[in-house]
Amino acid sequence: QVQLVESGGGLVQPGGSLRLSCAASESFFSTYDMAWYRQTPGKQRNLVATIRADGITSYTDSVKGRFTISRDNAHNTIYLQMNGLKPEDTAVYYCNRPPPLYWGWGQGTQVTVSS
Repeated sequence: QVQLVESGGGLVQPGGSLRLSCAASESFFSTYDMAWYRQTPGKQRNLVATIRADGITSYTDSVKGRFTISRDNAHNTIYLQMNGLKPEDTAVYYCNRPPPLYWGWGQGTQVTVSS
């Protein structure tokens, strides 16, 4: 069973930045497409950004130009650099494979954007 551990969340003011990390316990991590998701209370989990095994990235429209997804295959880790944060970015952020095939979900990391 692959374990996913997200970290790096916190409280930040509007316009600020955070860098999230996600470590995966998967030996063949480099062969998998990976993604970041976010979820607010009472809402479904939404896809934020995807990075393919070949490094190609894609983003949901609301974060384009502000967020950057990257990966470090040597450390089985993906990152989400978040700049220009807005209150509407407040959510619990999770990593996993892109839909529809998922590993078990980690605990997520809370991001709160507030003044």
